[in-house]
Amino acid sequence: MTKHPQQSRKWPWAVALSALVLIAAAGAWWYWVYRHAHPFSRDIEQRANALQERILSLDAHLDVPLNYGSDGREANRDGPTRFDLVKAAKGRLRGASIAIWSWPEFWSGPNWPHRPTAGFQAAMANELEVRYRIITSIARDFPEQAGIAYSPADFRRLAGEGKFAIIISMLNAAPLGDDIDKLNLWAARGMRVFGPGYVGNNSWVDSARPLPFLGDSVDPLGGLSDIGRRAVSRLNDLGVVIDVSQMSSQALSQITQLSRAPVIASHTGVQGMMDIRRNLSDADLASIKATDGLVNIVAYSKYLKPFSRKTIEKMNELRARYNLPDVQNQTQMGTTTDPVFSIWSEKKFGEYLTPFYDILGEEPEATLADYVDSIDYAVKKIGIDHVGISSDFNDGGGVEGWENVSQVRNVTAELMQRGYSDEDIAKLWGGNFLRVWEAAQKAAAPAAAAIVQHSQGKP
Repeated sequence: MTKHPQQSRKWPWAVALSALVLIAAAGAWWYWVYRHAHPFSRDIEQRANALQERILSLDAHLDVPLNYGSDGREANRDGPTRFDLVKAAKGRLRGASIAIWSWPEFWSGPNWPHRPTAGFQAAMANELEVRYRIITSIARDFPEQAGIAYSPADFRRLAGEGKFAIIISMLNAAPLGDDIDKLNLWAARGMRVFGPGYVGNNSWVDSARPLPFLGDSVDPLGGLSDIGRRAVSRLNDLGVVIDVSQMSSQALSQITQLSRAPVIASHTGVQGMMDIRRNLSDADLASIKATDGLVNIVAYSKYLKPFSRKTIEKMNELRARYNLPDVQNQTQMGTTTDPVFSIWSEKKFGEYLTPFYDILGEEPEATLADYVDSIDYAVKKIGIDHVGISSDFNDGGGVEGWENVSQVRNVTAELMQRGYSDEDIAKLWGGNFLRVWEAAQKAAAPAAAAIVQHSQGKP
């Protein structure tokens, strides 16, 4: 078939145009990939890389999942989790406070959610043991790559030897029941940071996130119970750093007044940037500073920026289906705080939770810029000496630009880009944490401190 003359003349132009479109698309793709991998200028990248080689960077709070160490998830393998020794070495992260904690068994497992059963206390205590074995096995199985830090001096020594320094922390007093002497036991086993609060109230402290489904109300203890108050003194005696994360403002204020050593919030946001009860108010920040303590800003998206209108609209649509009023605040968006949940059946609550978490999962992630905005806010409120960094990796933490421990240089680069000095960045990345830890150990009572010292080198 003979081509029409006009078609013949158009053909070369069509080819050229298509080629230009392809070249432009390829260029845009390359630029996007390059900028994603190199979001900072060459000068900032080089300076951040050099500084990361020199400083003692410390993540103040990360977790390990219960299947950590299984096939494909070994600590010395670059696996699917956000933390392992390979990624840490790549990022030049020198160590971390890794948490032993237990999620209430009524919130998981078959037929979830269900209210506490007869075996729930034992289940939580068992989970502590599992996580303790996982964490200590990192140092036991890979002694050339990691070790347990029982003191700031240990941390510096391990980092100097090129090993990842693990600080054992514990979160949630509920698994300990009302036995304050278990603090001595865990200190002897290497615990150096303890936070009594968690999701849901316990017998020691009121939570920043009470769970009406379990019968919780807001501040039923008025902050701390008697055992909670006695725990402050005991932890001071043991030289264990007190972590005020996840507790109510009343409880936090009482701890800061009672403690004779600096306290920390190991992983938190600030209400000035994201107004939820779980985050710290300006008054909370000031209370922690008054102890010469430390606020570690966490890279958890839902603590860093308000929920989008689209997500709020979807949540209100879900709530309307259950005859609930529109959300009244950001806290109500991210947690199940409505008092009416206390009278819902387990079946109804479970049916509500699945779409509830699906909607939260659709909320756009925070960016590294959002994260450092919260650091900026805390620094302006309480000063560079009282702010630190934490990821909460493997328990929801991670923002665009800092998605695992191999990318800690990006945090350093973003701080540099905003004008933070090398000295200030070193303080944020671990210097402040080590200062607080040293002060807590110096404040220890000699007799009780002997318990802690006895554990040195014995995970």
